[in-house]
Amino acid sequence: MTTFSSNVRIATALAVAVLLPAFAFPAASAQAADTEVKIDQHAFIPQRVAVKAGTTVTWVNLDDEPHTVFSDAGLFRSSALATQEHFSFKFETAGTYHYRCSIHPRMLGTIIVE
Repeated sequence: MTTFSSNVRIATALAVAVLLPAFAFPAASAQAADTEVKIDQHAFIPQRVAVKAGTTVTWVNLDDEPHTVFSDAGLFRSSALATQEHFSFKFETAGTYHYRCSIHPRMLGTIIVE
């Protein structure tokens, strides 16, 4: 019986060692995580973002004056966003997307979709 219980303990320890990482580090979701870009001090933060296709990017205005989010290619365009207002767009297709604030054209940003 001692050998049997010893073998059971070893088998249990091995099973825990093999299975525990699967619970500690679950597989990545098939759905892309959403990403936030802050508009603050007349800048998009971060200015350059890389995301997977299917990701929704949300811009939130933290400045005291209005800003817009305007795609250079005409893919998306927000209205003027007041403080704490936000705008979201879901990127479905791989590519590089440049955008700016139409009120403050020197405010530039890039979304890279993989």
